[in-house]
Amino acid sequence: MVLSTYGARGSVEPIVGLAVRLQEFGAEVRVCAPPDEEFVELLAGVGVPLVPVGRPVRQLVTSVKPGSTVGLAQRAAELIAAQFDTVATAAEGCDALVASGPLPVTAGARSVAEKLGIRYVHASPTPVLLPSPHQPPPARRGRPMPPGVTDNRALWDMDAQNANEMFGAAINAHRASIGLPPVDNVRDYAFTDRPWLATDPTLSPWPELTDLDVVQTGAWIRPDERPLPPELVAFLDAGAPPVYVGFGSMPIAASKDVSRAAIEAIRAQGRRAIVSHGWAGLDLIDDQDDCFAVGEANHQALFARVAAVVHHGSAGPTTTAARAGAPQVVVPQGADQPYWAERVTDLGIGVAHDGPTPTTESLSAALKTALTPETRARARAVAGTIRTDGATVAAKLLLDEVGGERP
Repeated sequence: MVLSTYGARGSVEPIVGLAVRLQEFGAEVRVCAPPDEEFVELLAGVGVPLVPVGRPVRQLVTSVKPGSTVGLAQRAAELIAAQFDTVATAAEGCDALVASGPLPVTAGARSVAEKLGIRYVHASPTPVLLPSPHQPPPARRGRPMPPGVTDNRALWDMDAQNANEMFGAAINAHRASIGLPPVDNVRDYAFTDRPWLATDPTLSPWPELTDLDVVQTGAWIRPDERPLPPELVAFLDAGAPPVYVGFGSMPIAASKDVSRAAIEAIRAQGRRAIVSHGWAGLDLIDDQDDCFAVGEANHQALFARVAAVVHHGSAGPTTTAARAGAPQVVVPQGADQPYWAERVTDLGIGVAHDGPTPTTESLSAALKTALTPETRARARAVAGTIRTDGATVAAKLLLDEVGGERP
């Protein structure tokens, strides 16, 4: 099996979760992913071979202005070429190719699978990307939707046209080079009419009555058995549960200001703080002993010991905090994060912050609600409904479809 993706930690981690489960079932697996050092270490740690694809993601994420289209066409062309070259080579002799991530990756991957005559699966880590009359499409860089159009089907049709204009020529040129006919709808070709949705059905229920036969497996979670660092354990043991704040792989403008706002807001609620550096470079603002800074850590273990989790709202931390029963304050920065913020609010397991830039006052107000006994009780109740078998479901389904043996 070959699993192909490109993106930050939120894109790679679910693929690793599926890879580990497939490997436990006896399948031979390799993962095509960015060559960032943290992904190299992650895959080496679980014994899954990494096939490096493209440029390191962290440099792109932290150096490209959010929303900018500068260099977008070149990056897309590189990703498409990598699928037809590196990924195609990795997939030779395999039974299936599972692809997740941006459209240049998935459209290229399906073309490779078509050429090799192997099973192809499109996997989405969020429902926001899948066409549905119940939701509008996310914006594509440099391709804003016309104002005044509110019909979701019409908007998805426009999105398909935008995708063709952005990626169609490059995809079809590569397809022609390996003897495949052109496709006239790159997006729908990549997605197929039966995509897999790797999210929890409680956190993100897929609506009925859509044109797609979506297979919702549950989130692809890799059980993390790593112990927390001794210094962090000592801090946790030294007082009441603290509030965690971290923005993962998101680059945050004015990170020093955000760090100060977060710590002051947490202190205003009488709580200690754990600050995760992340790609935004959040850090402590003084040397008081009520705050602790962390780098890479086991969030599954850590979130079970905190009073609340303040994060950017991607699928990963939202699901991990929900499983842990930790109330959440979601500060969405973009992409699908407003969707997850809305789901957290609708479920009553936390609060959506208004806007991407928190102040001490705005974050303190959100924390005041998140830290109430009512929110804590609701978060604990929902935690019991979150499925933990998503990667197992997906692995069994994939092995069944390719005729492989499994327990």
